[in-house]
Formats: sequence, structure tokens, C-alpha cells
Amino acid sequence: MLQKYEVLNEMHKGYVVAVVRGNSKEEAIEIAKQAYKGGIRSLEVTFTTPDAAEVIGELTSLGEESMIVGAGTVLDEETARMAIMKGARYIVSPHFDRKISLMCNRYCIPYLPGCGSVTEILEATTYGSDVIKLFPGSLLGKSFIKDVHGPLPHVQMMPSGGVSKDNVADWIESGAFAVGIGSALTKNVANGDYSSVQTVAREFMDVVEAIRSK
Repeated sequence: MLQKYEVLNEMHKGYVVAVVRGNSKEEAIEIAKQAYKGGIRSLEVTFTTPDAAEVIGELTSLGEESMIVGAGTVLDEETARMAIMKGARYIVSPHFDRKISLMCNRYCIPYLPGCGSVTEILEATTYGSDVIKLFPGSLLGKSFIKDVHGPLPHVQMMPSGGVSKDNVADWIESGAFAVGIGSALTKNVANGDYSSVQTVAREFMDVVEAIRSK
């Protein structure tokens, strides 16, 4: 059980989670590597990426101790187990699924389900989720966290979708556990050159570190 909380603690410390989507296995690995070089330690490889399990396996085999590789867009317990067997250290889905939660609990792996209402959040925490993915974050907005923290101050939430360098301060101020960023990382990629991912990642991390150090 301790490993579960060690992963969550490292995710909170790093604060930014790179949501890695690629059109190919090779593209996803390169995006992940560049995000890591830019200072982002938590890499969420989505299962919309071809051969996502193999991407997870290759990234974990790099032996980077500070790299926290997880799986995203996990829709069922079979996919969750596949990702865990490949080395995924946390599982994220766009919805809450009891069977995924039970599978993750079996292996002491954090499960971050996507929720958009208090009812969904309560069900997810009842089944063992320690952090809730707010999805879509762009629709729910920062005030959602403060509203939920009124009756449920113990619930930890991570927005995914709509997070930018311009509004990340708002999410931090509202009490978000961490933030997930995806398309913002790759918006400047052109002609197979992924170096811009590293640049954007570093800019995000610099902004977050400056805000959190105040």
C-alpha cells in the first residue's frame, strides 16, 4: 500500500502530468521523452495511442527513477491490468468504473477516474480512489473544486483539459492536487521535430514552481 502513496506524493510534488497522445508508438515515446527532459516527471500514456502498452513498457525500461509512467484513457479492467503488467504506476480513465478500481486496488496502484459531479466523486472515493480527475476540466472550471471542497474538504482533484500557462495559477489557488496537460504540449510540433515539447514543458514547470514557491 505504501507504494501507492509514494506515487501520489511524487505526482503532487511534480504537479504537472503530461497526457501523452501519439499517432504512433514512436511519436508517443518521443513526446514523453521530451516532456520529461522539460521537467515533467508524470507521464500519462493514453490508450488512444497505437501500441500504448508497448510505449509504457519502453518508457519504464529506461530506468529513470524519477519518471512516473501511468496509463490514460483506460476503459476497462483488462486494459488496466495490461498497463500495470507493463509497468504503469497509476491508471487514469475518463469515467469511473468499479471493476477498474478493484483491479487497481488489487495491485496497490492509484486509480484516478474522471468525474464531473459530486455523486460520481463520492462513488469513486467509496471504491478507493484517492485522487479524482476532473473531466472535462475546461467545462467544470476552477470554482468546481472550491464548491466540492465545501461539503467534501478531504477530496483531492486533478483537472485535465483546458489547463494552460495562463490559468494554471487559478487551479493551484483553487486547491487542485495536480494538473494534466495534453494538446498544449504538442501545439508547436512541426515536421517531426518534437523539441518544442521540451520547451513548453519547461515553461509550464517554471510557471508552476514560481507560483508554488511564493
